[in-house]
Amino acid sequence: MFETKVAILVLEDLAVWQKLNVTAFLATGVAAAAPDAIGEFYEDALGRPHGRMLIQPMLIFAATSALLQRAFAQSIERGIDRAVYVRAMFATGNDADNRAVFKQEPAEQPDLVGLALRGLKKDVDKATKGAKLHP
Repeated sequence: MFETKVAILVLEDLAVWQKLNVTAFLATGVAAAAPDAIGEFYEDALGRPHGRMLIQPMLIFAATSALLQRAFAQSIERGIDRAVYVRAMFATGNDADNRAVFKQEPAEQPDLVGLALRGLKKDVDKATKGAKLHP
C-alpha cells in the first residue's frame, strides 16, 4: 500500500522506560522529516480536534548493537532518512545537549541505542535485514 516503510530499531537490552523513550523520540524524528506523511486531524463525535499522526505503520524492532551499526551504515549508503538516539542522550536534559553529545560521537560508529528509518520499502528492508519485531 505504501511505497515507503518506517522502521524503528531499539537496542534490545535497554530498560523498558528507555525503550519507550527512545521509540517516542525517534518517531518524532520520522514525522519531522516527512511532513507529507502526516495525516489530517482526528475528530471525535463531538467535533473536537485531536492530534495528527503518521499515515503509515511504524515497525518496531529489537536490535543488537551490531545490527544497529549495520542498519546505520546501510541507511547512509542508501540515502534513507534516519533519526538517531545515542546512549549519551540519556544523561542530557534538553535538545541542545542531545545534539552536542551526538556531535561528539564517532561519525561512522556512534554508540547507538536507537535508529529510525523511513525510505523505500526495499531499502529499509535491506537495512533491517535480520531484525526481529520487538516482542
